[in-house]
Amino acid sequence: MSKKKSKSQLPAVKAPLIDGEQGVTSDYIGGDDLDDLLSKLTRSVEVAKASRGGLPEKIWMKRQFAIGVNDVTRVLERMPAAAVTQSGPCSSEAQTGKAPLTAPSVSLQAVLVAADCNPKWLTKHIPTLASTRQVPVLCLKDNKESSLRLGQVVNVRTALAIGVKARDSIINKAVDEALRTANLVANES
Repeated sequence: MSKKKSKSQLPAVKAPLIDGEQGVTSDYIGGDDLDDLLSKLTRSVEVAKASRGGLPEKIWMKRQFAIGVNDVTRVLERMPAAAVTQSGPCSSEAQTGKAPLTAPSVSLQAVLVAADCNPKWLTKHIPTLASTRQVPVLCLKDNKESSLRLGQVVNVRTALAIGVKARDSIINKAVDEALRTANLVANES
């Protein structure tokens, strides 16, 4: 019979994450850029809330954002893949003449992910899944506090991922501006 090794006898193996494992992008938004992005988003959410009409805040937030890893993943999986969308008349609808019974498709404009979450595998799949749907991903890093700061935008305690739903609102305009700024910074590097 062999004895079990105690934790102190086991070798500590900690493989570093390769950029390919982390996802499509290795660029992170942090520091002053993160402060600017989150303050713009928070301001745009506050302005948009004022014009929400009679909807309760929780329902209004659900119409604007996919909040949390599960919700973001679900919305991304229900979106048509980029290659399938461009294929044309080869879809199952054209062949059978019937539309599949699925929930109405909601598309995401962008996904914000807390890159410094622990464990990292919670959000590891989102950049890859988003790239198949051609949805840009902004990875946020703030000394292990980006999930707290991301949660403040949508009035929850913490959020590891937030998907901004593609609508015609002031929030989408703020995200467009942030994407252009992030793209310019990435092109300069």
